Amino acid sequence: MTIIIDPQSSGIAGNMIIGALVDLGANKDELKEIMEKSAEAFGKVKVSFNKISKHGIDSTFCHVEMIEHQPPVNYPEFIEKIESLDIDEKVKETSINVFERIAKAESKVHGKTLQTIHFHEVGASDAVADVIGSIYAYYSLNLNQQKIIGLPIAVGGGRVKTAHGTIPVPAPAVLEILKDANIVGGPVDSELATPTGSAIYAEICDEISEFIPPVKPKKIAYGAGKKDFDHPNILRIIETSDISEKDTIDVIETNLDHLTGEEIGYLFDNLLDNGASDVSITPIIMKKNRQGSLLKVISKRKNRNQLVNVIFKETGSLGIRIAPNLHRGIAKREFVKKEFEINGETFEVTFKNGYVNGEIISSRAEYEDLKKIAQKTGLPLIKVKEMIR
Repeated sequence: MTIIIDPQSSGIAGNMIIGALVDLGANKDELKEIMEKSAEAFGKVKVSFNKISKHGIDSTFCHVEMIEHQPPVNYPEFIEKIESLDIDEKVKETSINVFERIAKAESKVHGKTLQTIHFHEVGASDAVADVIGSIYAYYSLNLNQQKIIGLPIAVGGGRVKTAHGTIPVPAPAVLEILKDANIVGGPVDSELATPTGSAIYAEICDEISEFIPPVKPKKIAYGAGKKDFDHPNILRIIETSDISEKDTIDVIETNLDHLTGEEIGYLFDNLLDNGASDVSITPIIMKKNRQGSLLKVISKRKNRNQLVNVIFKETGSLGIRIAPNLHRGIAKREFVKKEFEINGETFEVTFKNGYVNGEIISSRAEYEDLKKIAQKTGLPLIKVKEMIR
């Protein structure tokens, strides 16, 4: 499945992303709770969701109302508050990545370091709610397991008032965040792309494309913007099934001959935690008949540099081979949840189904779910696997 984020007509903002993801199926009650709770450290907010019509298009509008204002804080203090939040670690980590994109852009524009930069608009409680709400919805829909393509962003035009005075649209920080993305000015004299929305877009998109690739649309969702224009102020998200059965990956390799088994095991887990699609270790014979291991990592393009840095840091390797843009044949994948009763208790298990030409070729229960059942029931893992069919 491929997800298309389409900001071509009215740009992108955090609340528009949330509205579209709710329209796509995210639980609005869960989102309201997590957004209001997470924003409390920065000032109270009230979150509501409404179905509205934007020039005849039925859309979901996420309204975040700031009830309490607090003075801006510097970036390190801001991140400390985010890290202290009681939310899922994946949501927290990805949200911090989004805020780091904004902070780096702001520091570049204002000639300051990350240690001294202060968040103004983007450090306010409503922006915090927007980022964490968007990322929470992203993971709740399992979009991290899908390919996400971003289309060109309409950035608007004219000028806008900020904490730093009146500045041109798009704002300098927005331009920094959207480096290497496709953008277009207009179609109105107004700010359409916010730093928050742009940073979320840049973080979750696997690739930026000029046009929609060959796909079959399955579901279209709309998130409404706050402003009203002569055209529908909406962000469109399209859920599709792929026509093409090819996927583009990078393969990263290096030889290892000086790490212990424990160190290799740690490296293996570290690479997966940093976004590797797959990791394999193969015993090899190196020059002078030395025994070693071949490390092979399969990576999406957006994760490649991070994974290379992890390998350099953890192995001390002096050379890493990268084969970019390799194509692999893939089956369509779908994740399905099923419930099973074991020893009088109900457990939810996620299955990864593989399809070719519309037929299921494999259906496997996720290991982490089986592991949790085994640990909770005391049953051997192999027995749990036999019971989950």
